[in-house]
Amino acid sequence: MGLFDRLRGDGSPRVAFIGVDGVPYSLLSEHEELFPNFAAIADEGSAGEISSIVPPESSACWPSLTTGMNPGETGVYGFQDRENGTYDTYVPMGRDVQADRLWDRVQEAGRRATVMNVPVTFPPQRNVQRMVSGFLSSGLEKAAYPDNVRETLESLEYRIDVNPKLGHETDKAEFIEDAHATLDARFEAFKHYVEEDDWDLFFGVFMTTDRVNHFLFEEYERDGEYRAEFIDFYRKVDEYIGRLRAALADDVTLVVASDHGFTSLDYEVHCNEWLREEGWLSFSTDEPAELGDIADETKAYSFIPGRFYLNLEGREPRGSVPEDEYTEVRDELKAQLLELESPDGRPVVDRVVEKEDAFRGDHDDIAPDLVAIPTNGFDLKSGFKADSAIFDTGPRNGMHSFDDTALYVDHPDASIEGADLFDIAPTILDVMDVEYSRGEFDGASLV
Repeated sequence: MGLFDRLRGDGSPRVAFIGVDGVPYSLLSEHEELFPNFAAIADEGSAGEISSIVPPESSACWPSLTTGMNPGETGVYGFQDRENGTYDTYVPMGRDVQADRLWDRVQEAGRRATVMNVPVTFPPQRNVQRMVSGFLSSGLEKAAYPDNVRETLESLEYRIDVNPKLGHETDKAEFIEDAHATLDARFEAFKHYVEEDDWDLFFGVFMTTDRVNHFLFEEYERDGEYRAEFIDFYRKVDEYIGRLRAALADDVTLVVASDHGFTSLDYEVHCNEWLREEGWLSFSTDEPAELGDIADETKAYSFIPGRFYLNLEGREPRGSVPEDEYTEVRDELKAQLLELESPDGRPVVDRVVEKEDAFRGDHDDIAPDLVAIPTNGFDLKSGFKADSAIFDTGPRNGMHSFDDTALYVDHPDASIEGADLFDIAPTILDVMDVEYSRGEFDGASLV
């Protein structure tokens, strides 16, 4: 128990949330002998597989996890979104998240939050006692608030992210070394501020797990060359979770969760090239590079991962699909997606989710009309260029999955069966005794 905890004495329960980006529950639960600290939380609290969101992409998942709301409320659907009424696109950042974050509610309740390395939080908020922005940050100098946090992190050789380009090399040794160094520095930073003990909510994310999975997951799942290195990395993750748990005071509940699952990748599927070959999309230039280069007759286009938009009259600037034909055209595209097969005859798409079934809220006007959830092994890409192959392979051998998301709650009353990503925010507020209206979230408390 830390100094601040002893001095506070108000008895208010606290929560430490540790995110493990992209870690599948099956990896941890099927190897309890390798990961005893995760197993201990499951044994003494509760653990299970939960569902991610549509689409299961980190830029959309973390805003939803930290608000308890779907992208129709957060306004963030992926790494790239489209401006209303234009073909201009942008990369959503922290200020583009339109719903209240957990730490906003905690601060408004007169409690204090420390937030570290959460994706889509750049630039750091100044209404939080300390924040270090995560993925998409331009660098530590501008990502840490206040300045003394940056100075501390620099002394720990903290870095925002692993160098993913190292994962493109055939020899993964340098990538693995960099992943360990990134993980080590992140742990030291988390441990430092966990022990500072002046917070009511500690919220930190290990994102290096996602990076390792992208380049090594097939090695683990299919007994490849680097399987032992993959397991060694995760044994260190487990060790760090155990050490952080041991550092927590008695009034703190630990929650550990991923934002989506993971599976091996067989093919990258270039959806805009498929649309082009099927007659849904064409370009106004021989060297297209962006959404604005689509031709007027285009009927549909795609953003990652598996988001499909009709080029709709009255919504898109040069829309070609009449509004009164929207349902008919969308149904046709949905049917073709479900019929798409790989070169070896496997179905590429497991299911197609319609806009109104996944997105609702004040910002559903920029929602995709359809989201294709792929069969495991098929990573749905987009890109605006002509004459690429529909099916291709690249340096990555792991991809996100909607299912197999992990949640661990170190609380005896937690019940995880049937839970999804939206349940995490209200659960944390409930444990902390922070008041909220039950109708404010798309999820519900698990305790």
